[in-house]
Amino acid sequence: MRDFPPVVTAYTQDSSPGSDRQTERPDTRTPTRFLLWMLRQQADVLAVSVVVGLLWIVPQMIGPWVTGKVVDEGILTGDFAAIWRWSAILLVVAVVGASCGILLHTYAVRGWLLSLYRTSMMVTRKSAQMGHVLPRRSPTGEVLSVSSSDSDQFGALSEVAGRAIGALVGFIVVAVIILSTSPKLGLVVLIGAPVMLIAALPLLRPLHRSQAVERTRTSELTSRATDIVAGLRILRGIGGEQTFGRNYADQSQRAKRAGVRVGVWNAATEGASVIFSGLFLVLLTWLGAGEVAAGRLTVGQLISFFGYALFMTTPLRTFFFFAQQWTRALVAAGKAIAVFEQTPPWNRPADPAEPDPTGELVDQESGTVIRPGELTVVVCGVPDESAALADRLGRYLPREDAPIGVELDEGTKGRQARRERAERRRRRAELAERDAVRAGQPWGVTLADVDLSRFELDRLREVIMVNESNAAVFSGTLQEAVDPHGRLTREQAESAITVASAEDVYEALPGGWQGRIDERGRGLSGGQRQRLVLARAVAADPEILIMVEPTSAVDAHTEARIAERLSDHRRGRTTVITSVSPLLLHHADRVVLLVDGQAVASGTHDELITGEPAYAAVVSRALDAEEVSVE
Repeated sequence: MRDFPPVVTAYTQDSSPGSDRQTERPDTRTPTRFLLWMLRQQADVLAVSVVVGLLWIVPQMIGPWVTGKVVDEGILTGDFAAIWRWSAILLVVAVVGASCGILLHTYAVRGWLLSLYRTSMMVTRKSAQMGHVLPRRSPTGEVLSVSSSDSDQFGALSEVAGRAIGALVGFIVVAVIILSTSPKLGLVVLIGAPVMLIAALPLLRPLHRSQAVERTRTSELTSRATDIVAGLRILRGIGGEQTFGRNYADQSQRAKRAGVRVGVWNAATEGASVIFSGLFLVLLTWLGAGEVAAGRLTVGQLISFFGYALFMTTPLRTFFFFAQQWTRALVAAGKAIAVFEQTPPWNRPADPAEPDPTGELVDQESGTVIRPGELTVVVCGVPDESAALADRLGRYLPREDAPIGVELDEGTKGRQARRERAERRRRRAELAERDAVRAGQPWGVTLADVDLSRFELDRLREVIMVNESNAAVFSGTLQEAVDPHGRLTREQAESAITVASAEDVYEALPGGWQGRIDERGRGLSGGQRQRLVLARAVAADPEILIMVEPTSAVDAHTEARIAERLSDHRRGRTTVITSVSPLLLHHADRVVLLVDGQAVASGTHDELITGEPAYAAVVSRALDAEEVSVE
């Protein structure tokens, strides 16, 4: 049976509404429904685990009965043949149990890995499906936590679920055996075990609440670490790394305290399971001894009952552990649903048009006109305004909305916690509806006099690429970082590296093109990482390339080389750069000046520097900033 890696079809194009293909569609209505859906996805592995788990506990179920037969029919009667016969049976049962124990562990690990892989793949697919929309609705740390810690909880639930079902069947079988031998003891087993589980339920509620707080604190810590790493260069520039470091340390301590509380309640639950199981064992043994004294049980049956009492502690401990893991998984499922229930706002146009990259690209809101085949530099004293223009030109939703967090205070419990979760879900739904309305309206940007909303989004992304200098760099080889789809020849990839003036990245990595790059480009300087991102954009060679501050992290000499090489490489193709760098402006075919979000002037750099005071002021500030940074 080849089931790893599993085939995961969730959030692919075939899983879109209206598709004829049967694909995975996670049930995100409630955490419980989601967990049951996850278990159904690997029902075959779970079924095998149940069967193997039953065979594994056969020695524990049958062993006491066989031992009793050895005593009653062999030792007490002096029948050595019976002793050998029942001992051989006990040996066979033990061998079967040991063999199945190995298989049980194998399938438990397999089920765990299947859940881990499926969850990670679903997060990856959902992130790709949502694109830039997902961070607007869920914090980055929350998404990362679903893929890492939450997936581990789903795997642990899958592992214990098979054992719990097997333990339940074994518990029932032994209870029936005891009931048929001694109705009194059988009733004690059937009634006592559920009573003990019910007695431990009050411990699960504070455990669930403390785990929810701990999970929230951990995701917040991950988000803060992600933000610090992403903005480390800026933080160092303004001397803010110490402040953010202290904030991270404070948040780390809060997460630590929440983790300690979880440990306390886990210990209390574990202690309760040990105490209740021990009391149950003592009760059964005491009652069994009374039955022997009354002549209703033989010595062998008493020994069997003692073995059954010992066996009963195993399913009881398994039930307690399953309850604990189910509680943890419910918390994780609630967080996962907040990510998986998101839907992209984009709909396929009823009558899609084909983008014409040879036409003008016009932003109606600002009045910016991008002429085809030219290198246009957009200059603005407020970087957010030029970045917003780049988003509109590439048909990306605005970034004014902060992601809806998952904050939960330590004192939040019961109805209040449910109200807070419902409120966050309502806010996400409102944001999703607002995004859908915005995405469904005419976009306000035209390409060759056709509004961008008329184009299929995938096709539009092929024609218009928006590249930000802080775009993600994934772990892998240098070749994969520059050419992730493996479409380029060696000469084309080297040309992209040269245009971005990133030859030093190639030379610094052992192995050249096969040299390894760490996640997020760790080990590279800020300038090297930025040039690597630029090389990837150049290698993609889109018909319309829009770049946001592509040289903000490089020195003046490197920037001069990039400006010259980039203008030569993109000559004759539409290129837009948002920047105030004079080195880039000198190579621009045309410059557009934005003031308060409006295009107030356009022309060459020389024309604007002499005839437009507002433009000269912005460029002068950029020159002063460069001189200060050089000093």
